[in-house]
Amino acid sequence: MDTHKRSIVKALSWRATGSVDTILISLVITGSIRLAATIGFTEVVTKSLLYYFHERVWLRVPFGRANPSDGIS
Repeated sequence: MDTHKRSIVKALSWRATGSVDTILISLVITGSIRLAATIGFTEVVTKSLLYYFHERVWLRVPFGRANPSDGIS
């Protein structure tokens, strides 16, 4: 089971990657680096929180997990 700290670090690293993508797409669409950066940095906060809670919920879902004692991987 992942710790809360691990889930937070994973969320932040994924958001950094996703935010660069969002900023680049926003820049292409709007032509404004300032607007693109505003969109990107706003999205960091909202999507980091959403990812963290999504990750924590999935830790409670047994679907697709192998039981180590079954010898199945």
